[in-house]
Amino acid sequence: MKIFVTAKPNAREDKVEKIDDTHFVVWTTEPPVKGQANFAIIKLLAEYFGVSRLSIKIISGWTSKQKVVVLN
Repeated sequence: MKIFVTAKPNAREDKVEKIDDTHFVVWTTEPPVKGQANFAIIKLLAEYFGVSRLSIKIISGWTSKQKVVVLN
């Protein structure tokens, strides 16, 4: 399943909000430094969907706020 994520790093809290079936906004307290925010986004999405972190991959947008994520 392919989803589109808007990242909000340096937020006050960790949160996932569903916009529609394929679009999500993810807030994380981690800074966008050395991939910290990306790893936090993967962790938050894994918790949200109830899957392993290894089954979630960012396939596009590693350095952007707009990301394309695949769930296996």
